[in-house]
Amino acid sequence: MRIDRVHFYVEDAQASSNWFVQHLGFQSVTRGVSDGNTYTEVVRSGTVYFVLSSPLLPQSPVAHFLQQHPPGVADIAFSIEDLDRVWHQAIAHGAKILQPLGRRHNGQKDIKSGKIAGWGSLSHTLIEHKIESEDQQDLLSPSPFALTGIDHIVMNVAAGDLERAVTWYQNTLGFQTKQSFKIHTDRSGLHSQVLVSRDRQVQLPINEPASPNSQIQEFLDINRGSGIQHIALQTTNIVSSVAKFRNRGLAFLPVPPNYYTQLQARQIPLSTDEFQEIARQEILVDWQDTNPDALLLQIFTQPIFGEPTFFFELIERRRQAPGFGEGNFRALFEAIEREQVKRGSLQNDY
Repeated sequence: MRIDRVHFYVEDAQASSNWFVQHLGFQSVTRGVSDGNTYTEVVRSGTVYFVLSSPLLPQSPVAHFLQQHPPGVADIAFSIEDLDRVWHQAIAHGAKILQPLGRRHNGQKDIKSGKIAGWGSLSHTLIEHKIESEDQQDLLSPSPFALTGIDHIVMNVAAGDLERAVTWYQNTLGFQTKQSFKIHTDRSGLHSQVLVSRDRQVQLPINEPASPNSQIQEFLDINRGSGIQHIALQTTNIVSSVAKFRNRGLAFLPVPPNYYTQLQARQIPLSTDEFQEIARQEILVDWQDTNPDALLLQIFTQPIFGEPTFFFELIERRRQAPGFGEGNFRALFEAIEREQVKRGSLQNDY
């Protein structure tokens, strides 16, 4: 299994396409496709494909989505080798069919796909297709900004729904539990479980709030339900990528200087020059003492839409650093708490 594409429902697909090109260095693939109700554009960076749709008429499914939620992720498409097996497994466990399995031809490709309802308002398009060798080479061509793929996608669900959501993805799509977190600060908290596909190519962390004023609860309130909180984009050189994106006007969550003072106290396994560059770009760093060369480097953008809901993460896994560092997870949680304080949505009543 791999993530084939992510479909965003937005207010203005052309403006969103321009944003991805300008701020994240994506390339426009398809411009101005309309079915009369919906306008769609497609952007790409390396193997990452985002579909952006906006409504033309009130009967558009995008208009219906935007009446219920702010702009965000509406569908995650998975490319699956044995679609029939996964499809029948999903249906056997009660998945609601939104589009039945069908087959179509696109050039020399034979594509079979169907769509099921996911958790909340999210849907999942399941795709089986063969890519010709020349197309595969094109798909794997490097991005000029070194975005090489999607590392993980994070979902937020209501308090009490974490176990049910985890069970749904286990039973329906065959995901497995990989890692669990319980993060608590003086102000708020969250619980999280990380799911992975059977082949470990797709990672899906799911969060629930552990306090009434948690950032997860704020997301749920503003999003008016569960949904995708952020997508982590892989990069092979996070320091260089972040510097380029900052120059293009991309805004990131700030990190306080004392974070790096505390890192130095852990005897961070980096040269002085590289540590200074990482601190200058405000990148989070985590590692396991048993394998200090396997560094996990992460940074998070400000929300990209008008409401404080969806954002992006950039991630570099050196020496294939596994998992999700608890230190970075906590640092992200605290960074978003600081943004909540600025917005006046977080008080010390935890």
